[in-house]
Amino acid sequence: MSIRRRQIREKVLQALYAYELSHESVDLILDTIVGTLKREPEVYDLAKELFLKVIATKDEVDKLITSRVANWEFGRLAVIDKIILRISVCELLYFDDIPPKVSINEAIEIARRYSTEKSDKFVNGVLDSVLDDL
Repeated sequence: MSIRRRQIREKVLQALYAYELSHESVDLILDTIVGTLKREPEVYDLAKELFLKVIATKDEVDKLITSRVANWEFGRLAVIDKIILRISVCELLYFDDIPPKVSINEAIEIARRYSTEKSDKFVNGVLDSVLDDL
């Protein structure tokens, strides 16, 4: 499942990015992006749960993130970085079966792959700070 977890996180990143930019309905995004995972029900269910939880807890999670990025305006953060942070903080708060270090390491790897050159270090710093407080 660990390789699949990366695929799940990447799919959820894509879905949240589409949701953030398109403002389409949650159901449409679930069907078109997360729905591609339906051939593996366990994988689909986890992706759907994570996607919906990130959306449901966005305000709470954003407050936590904002409190850790004192030198930055939250609105100026790269959209991909914001979404990666939301996914990982959501996992830290609500997915007890995922070890915190795994969530953080996955977020760093995904930031390396999908975001800017310095995003991995930025994401790591913010998540370490959040984890210290939790």
